[in-house]
Amino acid sequence: MRMRVRRVYEPPEPDDGVRVLVDRLWPRGLAKDAAHIDEWPKGLTPSTELRRWYHADEGAFEEFRERYEAELTAPEAAELLERVRELAGRGKVTLLTASRQPELSHAEVLARLLAE
Repeated sequence: MRMRVRRVYEPPEPDDGVRVLVDRLWPRGLAKDAAHIDEWPKGLTPSTELRRWYHADEGAFEEFRERYEAELTAPEAAELLERVRELAGRGKVTLLTASRQPELSHAEVLARLLAE
């Protein structure tokens, strides 16, 4: 499975494959036509409560990861996760996030789960 995580603000590259935006909110200042997004599964993103908790620096990444993985067992999220897994089974998938630190974001958690 070929999967990678990139910031959505980086210019698209030819080897991105299917570009999947994994943020609930559209990235500020980014025109939709410039983003070249193929999929936007909003139900796959962390809950508003979890996102606010994590960004308020109340918790560590490992605890965030555990809570987020628990959220991903909900029926809608599990279905969307399977959809992205199927896309990755057919070719390269790039998970896109506006996070300034993608390696410490929900996108990285998704990439790890999808690689399993």
